[in-house]
Amino acid sequence: MSTVAPLLDTAVAASAVAALVLVPRVLRREARPGPRPEARRGHGRGVGPEAALAVVVALLCLNQLLVTVHVNRVHGGDPSFIARHLPPGWFDVPRLDPASFLGSLAARFPAPELLAPSVLRVPALLELPLVLLAFVSVVRRLDGALYLRLARSPLVPLAAVSYTAAFCAVEWDLRNPYTVDDLVLRVLSAAVTPPLIAWLARREPATGRPDRPDHSGRPDRPGHPDRPAPRSLFLFALDLWAYGQLMLVLYDTVLLYNLARVGDRLLPAAAAAAVLTATRFVPSRAAAPGPRTAALAATIGRALALFLVPALAIRYAGSFGTPRLAALAGLVVIGAAARRDTLRLLLPAVAGAGVGYALAVLAPGPYYEATLLRSATGALLAATALCALLDTTRARLVVRS
Repeated sequence: MSTVAPLLDTAVAASAVAALVLVPRVLRREARPGPRPEARRGHGRGVGPEAALAVVVALLCLNQLLVTVHVNRVHGGDPSFIARHLPPGWFDVPRLDPASFLGSLAARFPAPELLAPSVLRVPALLELPLVLLAFVSVVRRLDGALYLRLARSPLVPLAAVSYTAAFCAVEWDLRNPYTVDDLVLRVLSAAVTPPLIAWLARREPATGRPDRPDHSGRPDRPGHPDRPAPRSLFLFALDLWAYGQLMLVLYDTVLLYNLARVGDRLLPAAAAAAVLTATRFVPSRAAAPGPRTAALAATIGRALALFLVPALAIRYAGSFGTPRLAALAGLVVIGAAARRDTLRLLLPAVAGAGVGYALAVLAPGPYYEATLLRSATGALLAATALCALLDTTRARLVVRS
């Protein structure tokens, strides 16, 4: 057990309890979209979390290029000055060919020693907005009303505190010459990121229809502003896979400073970006979902809300803390999300779990997170397909009777 295990275990327990207590209250609140576009003349269009996420990703990629310039110009292409302080798998930095475009650019870069903060410091500032913006972007793809509730609730600041505690615990476990700088930057990021997400949500334009059910489990009341329609679960499963795939590529190449591996990761990254672009323009379903599909969508929405605060602590406790506690917290959160519709979703859940397990055993990924992503995506697609089939069968029986 690592020296930071008690801190991570405490974060898991505290964040899971906070989620179980606060999420039901947040979901009972009305999702209040921002003012309609005609009421916001002169203020420009709202910028969603996906646009802000794209900016953060671009900054991280730019920083990785600056790291490569700094290592090649100042350290002769040898990253061992920092890599020796970290576990294997970090700082696979390419040696630049002077004849290449990047090598030529690096050779002309003035004062490359000033790029020293690009090593570890800049990602410490940007990692929290990366993961939180990715999380709320996934929620927004599922249900815009749920996104508005979460983004403007106390859950996002609590998630920032929980994630920062986990990040700082891991930072301390992997101590290096820049650890103190990184800790300060992570705390600063935790203070800035939640207000940014709340500001983005306040600028969200009112779209959708008022007669759509939301994922708190009750229909919108008449007279409320229009709300975005919940998304098809098949499309959401594709969105979930694509976001997860992009995050895995970013961590493997940019956040671990492995630019030399980017060529091997371009194809999955391009596929994920293509999926997100394509599904972005597919309209939400026009017809109301069947009872099992609606129950599954509501359960997924509640699960996302419940996992918002403890997600990162659970993930890191599995590696640096107590894995059994992390697994127990995850099961409790899933149980809380599914308890309203346990009987209705029992058969789809069993089918989804079977498909997910089969994928994990027969087609594992190169590491834990990749396997989990494949398994979760397959499980969601299988459960959604069975819910749709059961709803269709039930509808035919009702019509015939």
